[in-house]
Amino acid sequence: MHTYKLHLHKEAQGGFTVLVPSLPGCITYGENVDEAISMAKEAIELYLEELKERGDLFPMTTMF
Repeated sequence: MHTYKLHLHKEAQGGFTVLVPSLPGCITYGENVDEAISMAKEAIELYLEELKERGDLFPMTTMF
């Protein structure tokens, strides 16, 4: 199991943008914190699935 650090940014118009610093380009959005985290988990899974399909290594960190 891989664990990744998330950066949540509260947007002025509402909601939260989520960046996953260890996964370049892995960015998502949620209307609230819980949805943003859920969307981030899904985005990470899809990102890692794509890496696996291409035969690339998974970037690893130990923080969430």
